Amino acid sequence: MADATRSGGAGSDDTPRRVLVAAVHGRTEVTADPTFEAEFAQDLKRHCVPEEILSLFRRFSRGDDYIDALMRRTCIRALARRCGSHLRVAPGVSIRHAETFDIGDGVTIGEQAIIQGRINGTCVIGDKAWIGPQCFLDARDLVIGKNVGWGPGARVLGSMHTGLPIDVPIIATDLCIAAVRIDDDADIGMGAALLPGITVGRGAIVGAGAVVTHDVPEYAKVAGSPARVIGYRTDESQGGGGEA
Repeated sequence: MADATRSGGAGSDDTPRRVLVAAVHGRTEVTADPTFEAEFAQDLKRHCVPEEILSLFRRFSRGDDYIDALMRRTCIRALARRCGSHLRVAPGVSIRHAETFDIGDGVTIGEQAIIQGRINGTCVIGDKAWIGPQCFLDARDLVIGKNVGWGPGARVLGSMHTGLPIDVPIIATDLCIAAVRIDDDADIGMGAALLPGITVGRGAIVGAGAVVTHDVPEYAKVAGSPARVIGYRTDESQGGGGEA
């Protein structure tokens, strides 16, 4: 087995094999959706209350064929504050308070992702953002910029209990909601966790499993728990981990 692995491209030494392939999502051309989809969404809004549309979304949430994907996309378009073209919503996605969502063009939301908004909240997902499978987005006050990669299983928390007074159970104390901002072109690694009030600067890379407790500068690379700057991106640097 070892010999077969080496002959597969690792070479005569034991250097791990690396292959560069072209990005898929980031280079996919965004095309306009068929006119009937927008008309269908408007018809749903005229004839159904939001709870009915959400129930319809859940009815088609598990399948992976054309009709299931169409219905998920149309339901979100009917519910959201704004929804751009070429949205892809994988099976098993869960949404809450979609009326606060502002979704750009060419967005992908991966399988079993959870997006939890809030009444009168803000949830913006910019053009060409890629939200990986099994992510959790506390989207009470969340803005994700354009061309952001959000790795599988990465999470963002947008609120925390004050914990005061101490003679009250923590879960019964007031919530403090703090805005989270992910600037354009940033990349959030697999399994990373972002805490309330964080800003990740443009083009920054958050490493896999990092716990981000402070703002991340533009084009910085951070890793660890708590996350610390380990370098800055240059033309020679490699990295990332958001897009599959």
